[in-house]
Parts: sequence; structure tokens; C-alpha cells
Amino acid sequence: MFSVNVSVTCLNLMSAPGAGKTSLLEKTVVALAGSLRLAVIEGDMTTQLDAERLRRYGIPVIAINTGRACHLDAAMVAGGLQQLEALLDPQQLDLLLVENVGNLVCPAEFEVGEHAKVALLSVTEGEDKPLKYPIMFREADCLLITKVDLVPVLEVDLDRIQANIREINPSVPIFCLSAKTGDGLEPWLGWIREQILLAQHRRQPQ
Repeated sequence: MFSVNVSVTCLNLMSAPGAGKTSLLEKTVVALAGSLRLAVIEGDMTTQLDAERLRRYGIPVIAINTGRACHLDAAMVAGGLQQLEALLDPQQLDLLLVENVGNLVCPAEFEVGEHAKVALLSVTEGEDKPLKYPIMFREADCLLITKVDLVPVLEVDLDRIQANIREINPSVPIFCLSAKTGDGLEPWLGWIREQILLAQHRRQPQ
């Protein structure tokens, strides 16, 4: 974790720009806010546009502008956590969602103190992205194929996308979903709940 004094489950969401991280977070927050205490750290090179979208849902959101940096790092997220402490006690949180800067290369190479890395791949990006940019897909603990409602329009081969992912990371859980229609969201939400339970179990004295 980014702080030995804070015991909140942290997920690091990574993808290329436009893969749907913020849209997915909106649906995730709506689905989980009634049962879990959560907050978001939102990384962007400039602006607070995505952070403002998420603040509409009444949860704590800290925006971090990285300037020229193409990724968040542990120090930036620790700084965001300090800002969060001005709003609440982080110990009260069940889940911290970190939306990394949109980039298909850099974020995967830097730890932010997460319990798990979540990579998103939109069907609009093509079937070969896992082979062209293997680091993110190799490092991912969970893989989300997004915007699957567009598959019939784009004539994308979902099986080929998954096969290419499996070539890079044979055991990663893969969930196909659409933030627009809500299809496939429940398995993703179930995976989040599972990660919280696993992290809580690890924190218990042995």
C-alpha cells in the first residue's frame, strides 16, 4: 500500500485514452456506493473534467494533474491521499479507485500502491492491441473489454481479442462489458467485492 497507516483496498484502472475508464467508473460508483464506502483519485495531464463528472455522484474525488507526465506514480497518489484526509478518514473507506492517465504504455510500469491493476481495452481499438502493447496486458490482474455494444457495428472478433490477451497473460480474468447498456457489469462488480474481501483477509493478524 501507499501508506502503512491506511488499510483501504486500492484498484488502479489503466487504458488508452477513450477506452471508457470514466464512464465505467460512473456506473461502478452508482452500483456500489449504497453498500461500500468509496473514493476516487482521478489522474489527468490537465483539467478536472473527469473528476467533475464523478463528483456529481456525491463521493470524494481528488484530481491530480500530472502536467507532462503520462502516468501517476506512488508519490502522486500518496499526495492525493493526503488531500483526501482533509475530507474524511481514509480508514473509513472500503475502496479507493484510481483512474490513471490515459496511456497504453507508461501507467503499467509504475506502481501506485494498488492491490490490483485493472486494464481496459475498448473494442474500437482493434484486436491486435494486446500484441502491440504487451506490457499493460501482462501486468494486469483484471482485463475489461469495453464498449461491447459496438461489436455488431464494428464487426469485431471478441474471441480473437481474448485469444490475443491470453497469449500475453494466460490466467487474467477477462470481463466483456458495456458501460452504456450495463451488459456485463455484474461480473466486474463481483470481482471488485472479491478483491475487497481478499485484501481484508490479508490484513487480518495470522
